[in-house]
Amino acid sequence: MLQLSRTLIQLNLATQEHHIAADAAWLELLVPGVTKARYVEHLIKVYGFEAPLEAALRYTPGLKSVIDVRPRAGLIAQDLMRLGLSAGQIATLGQRFMTFSSTTEALGWLYVAERATLLHDAVRRYLTRRIPELHSATSYLAAYGIAGGRWNDLGRALETAANAPPAREQLIRAANQGFLALCEWFDGGTALLLVGT
Repeated sequence: MLQLSRTLIQLNLATQEHHIAADAAWLELLVPGVTKARYVEHLIKVYGFEAPLEAALRYTPGLKSVIDVRPRAGLIAQDLMRLGLSAGQIATLGQRFMTFSSTTEALGWLYVAERATLLHDAVRRYLTRRIPELHSATSYLAAYGIAGGRWNDLGRALETAANAPPAREQLIRAANQGFLALCEWFDGGTALLLVGT
């Protein structure tokens, strides 16, 4: 059963001003005129954000002790290859780089990426109904199925890492930064971003 943590609920409320903008790119795939090319374009953008996020999370000291960060960038690359991109093309895709100075900061950004997974199942079902050939290229969208279990894991990690007011403030600040960076990235920005330096 899905049981949201108090910190996760607070984080949802404190970042809600960004949710519509963050969801917009995903919701643009839920239109009658969606094309395979539009899906490829979207996955390229997602890869450019998630691959460096995954790397930054992997190198954040102490993060592994509070949450298992499951790799997803490889699934995006696999889907892009099934859609016709070569490994060489994927290796040269633009990316938004980031680093984190603390577990709490990393969790704020992880929340931004994990929140998007709440839309993945609906997007996957819609796309595969509209464009059946995409069925073999949705492993990233299908990675968590229903995102409830993963959401619970994130909630437990947030409770552990942000158990005092200063840590909660840092978490909220980091999540807001993450949302702003994600929205800028999807709007076409490609500048380097170094967080926590």
